[in-house]
Amino acid sequence: MLTIGVAARVLAAAEPSAAQHAHPQSYCNPLNLDYAYCPIPNFAAQGKHRATADPAVVMFRGDYYLFSTNQWGYWWSPDMNVWNFVPRKFLRPEHKVYDELCAPAAFVIDDQLHVIGSTHTPDFPIWRSRAPKNVDVDRWEEAVASFAGSAWDPAFFLDDDGRLYLYHGSSNDRPLYGQEVDRESLQPIGPKRELIRLDDERHGWERFGEANDNTFLRPFIEGAWMTKHDGRYYLQYAAPGTEFSGYGDGVYVGDRPLGPFKYQTHNPICFRPGGFARGAGHGSTFQDRGGDYWRCATIVIGVKNNFERRLGMWPAAFDGEGVMHCDTAYGDYPQRLPDTETPSDAHGASLGWMLLNYAKPVTASSSLGGFAPNLAVDEDIKTYWSAATGKPGEQFTSDLGAISQIFAIQVNYADQDAELLGKVAGLRHQYVITASSDGETWNTIVDKSANQRDVPHDYVELATPVEARFVRIENRRVPSGKFALSGLRVFGLGRGEPPHPVQDFISLRGESEPRNAWLKWRQSPDATGYVIRSGVDPQKLYNSVMVYGANEYYFRAMDRDVPYYFQIEAFNENGVSAPTEPLLAK
Repeated sequence: MLTIGVAARVLAAAEPSAAQHAHPQSYCNPLNLDYAYCPIPNFAAQGKHRATADPAVVMFRGDYYLFSTNQWGYWWSPDMNVWNFVPRKFLRPEHKVYDELCAPAAFVIDDQLHVIGSTHTPDFPIWRSRAPKNVDVDRWEEAVASFAGSAWDPAFFLDDDGRLYLYHGSSNDRPLYGQEVDRESLQPIGPKRELIRLDDERHGWERFGEANDNTFLRPFIEGAWMTKHDGRYYLQYAAPGTEFSGYGDGVYVGDRPLGPFKYQTHNPICFRPGGFARGAGHGSTFQDRGGDYWRCATIVIGVKNNFERRLGMWPAAFDGEGVMHCDTAYGDYPQRLPDTETPSDAHGASLGWMLLNYAKPVTASSSLGGFAPNLAVDEDIKTYWSAATGKPGEQFTSDLGAISQIFAIQVNYADQDAELLGKVAGLRHQYVITASSDGETWNTIVDKSANQRDVPHDYVELATPVEARFVRIENRRVPSGKFALSGLRVFGLGRGEPPHPVQDFISLRGESEPRNAWLKWRQSPDATGYVIRSGVDPQKLYNSVMVYGANEYYFRAMDRDVPYYFQIEAFNENGVSAPTEPLLAK
């Protein structure tokens, strides 16, 4: 460990970025991808911004491939840590649309990677490649010039017996459909079948609206994905709308690829309505090289447009009874990357590095209007601080309140006065982070003044923990617009004690609306926030909500006729309290 002072000066004298871990063990949501700017002018009328959603992740020849909406290309990674962008447009000139691969499908068959975007017309091609990493030579070809399936939000599934299936649908009045596809011609065969519909009168989490209140529309079912595990078929779907913090994924389970399917009692399976990075819907489930399951899904921002979104990744699993679930608790804190070739119970687990600067004092070199400095430490990705300019020298300082151990820093940029549309090559963020114990002597801990990568959610895991009280980021270069931060998030451990267990935790579930519960507890003076876990079995509290600055939460994700259990724990910069005993909602 380095204490800011003489030892840190040795570190600062090393080559740029020497403080960054060469082989990090962690990542942090939102994923640090070089997201394209929204290419649709009408969608950028309130401000040009980065956006993507609807990720499809597949493994091909030992590497991970990630396709998502409107990126004018795709990413691949050897380790789920560093993602490399490959530029490629897949629509033909006659299509004349901005939606380049909207909500794409990706699948592997006959040792070739295939991809197609959403379409309502049967004139879109399915593309294939044996060498999709090749940037210098285009190795993609049309496997099918016109796919007759004409599916929106498509997903393909290759069964163990070699038969291929298509699942699709995105609507608030129609179901998800399934159909077999001939693996030779890659065209649909047999009838298109209705598979599942939403039942928001019963399932609280499926109700439309930020507050699940069906404000003005019926909820949407979309984002189909199929996973086979232990001989059973898990048909996943997203609801109720990509614009909302409660956007999540559920699952129906069956014994055959086209059903019938039964709603899994433990639902939703991927759900994150609270915290910094909210939303976890329209995802894809995949296995890493060690065999562990993961789920990559959509995170909502929704400030400059309802469809301003990012991507996140969380560990997934099937328990001994075949219940599918994801772990999103502390899901925007540092999480463990896969680091072995064998399954691990610790995959994706939190490293125990806590947020050190939530709502702590801050100062800035300048501010633009109402984009005040405190908005960069309020744990809300929708709010942000903006400097008055994007010039070098603009800076932001966070006071941790006391000397703490710093293990990692996440720099989340916001799009203020950006002037870009679509994917633009050669963008880069450049900055320097310094730290101090007394606010007077500063030492460089991260130097990215020569960085050549586009890193809108840069996450830096330090090679050696640093002890400091103050952290300052100074701008050198932003791709476009002002120097603006939705979150400068400092992770590590304080020198104090974790909070005491929460007291007086109660749940109120009335007969008039059994899909809702009002959860309340005694405010803990030593807590930064709380994690509420929930489920229909006290031993399987698979879902969670992160709450800051409150001692109540309105939980609206329950099924109407099912008992629910809740458990709460407090956390601060020093750790996590013991949880309460599971509480039955009455």
